[in-house]
Amino acid sequence: MAVTSELVAAINQIAAERGIDKENVFKALEAAILSAVKKEKYGKIERTDWETEEKLGSNLFVEVDRETGEFKLFAVKVVVKKVEDKEVEIALSEAELISPNVEVGDSVQIEMPSDDLGRIATQTAKQVLLQEIRESEKDAVISEFSDKVGEVYTALMQRMQKGGAVMEIGKATAFMPQEEQVSNEFYRVGERYKVLLKSIEDSQILVSRADPKFLIELFKLEVPEIESGVVEIKEVAREAGSRSKIAVTSHQDGIDPIGACVGQRGIRIANVMNELGEEKIDIIEWDENLDRFVANALSPAKVDSVDISGDTATVVSPSDQLSLAIGKDGQNVRLAWKLTGVKIDIVGAEVEETEKVEEKEEAKEVKEVEEEKVEKVEETKKDEVEEYADSTEEDVVSNNGDETKS
Repeated sequence: MAVTSELVAAINQIAAERGIDKENVFKALEAAILSAVKKEKYGKIERTDWETEEKLGSNLFVEVDRETGEFKLFAVKVVVKKVEDKEVEIALSEAELISPNVEVGDSVQIEMPSDDLGRIATQTAKQVLLQEIRESEKDAVISEFSDKVGEVYTALMQRMQKGGAVMEIGKATAFMPQEEQVSNEFYRVGERYKVLLKSIEDSQILVSRADPKFLIELFKLEVPEIESGVVEIKEVAREAGSRSKIAVTSHQDGIDPIGACVGQRGIRIANVMNELGEEKIDIIEWDENLDRFVANALSPAKVDSVDISGDTATVVSPSDQLSLAIGKDGQNVRLAWKLTGVKIDIVGAEVEETEKVEEKEEAKEVKEVEEEKVEKVEETKKDEVEEYADSTEEDVVSNNGDETKS
């Protein structure tokens, strides 16, 4: 029997297009046809012994011609003097017709008739084959992309599916879940988008445009100093589609990390922002001194002072910079908080000055109360001393009178 030449052609085409090992596909086809043979031959026989059922057809195998699609069904049988189970045994006299030098106990391969396989068996073989092809594609995906996680690729948008975007990266299919999409972006079928290969889960490539690492990788593509390690992105805080902050530092004297990221006439950062659409990016200088880092993180706002206690920073901002430091809906301070890992409380300079005046007034009142208490104590002591002196004088007079009487 032959598998259609069209199916063989399809195997060759799919293997070439998907990067699948063609030999693995043919082996899967052989297994599929053998499965169909067993179902056709033994599927209607009732068996109660699972061990016997497991052995049914275990001596059969299929060979498929890689060029024509012709396949042959073979049975391996043991040579015996007297046949008790014709499924797995062959008489010595019959075996000698196949191989003249065969002996009892040897095994021989016998080609079996396969013309009765029929349309159902062929269809079953096709279905199993398609499943094997899908599995082979999954293995190919893992093999090609398993060490590429974290890299940026250009993906072709194909369709939306259950809120997610189905994309094509080369010969592989990728999926961008809704939570990895940028909320204000619309993905058009046929358009190409840069994406971060975030992970491979159950042989499925997952990509993202919302992950902060995507921003880092975009800067690596645009800024050679970052790719070479001269400039390092230390921290990233991102609200995808709206605004991001990145903290950078230089490991080489004379290299301005912010200038390197911005580029001449702003061309480098412009290229990154063009890829991200409406998202704004603040580039600030990282500092190992946390006070200065917090102050930098609140850029573009200027601050007067930073006082850190524990995991909280109290920042004093000039009154005309207060709203800028906080940002619309608190976004600027929120991103600075994420960037530095420190909770930030911002107060205006006028409020700070008022608090200082109030503290001085309170201290003055406390001092006056304490002084008043001291005065009262001193007056009390003075009264006690005078009272003691008077009583002592009376005692002396009294004692003198007693002496006169005696």
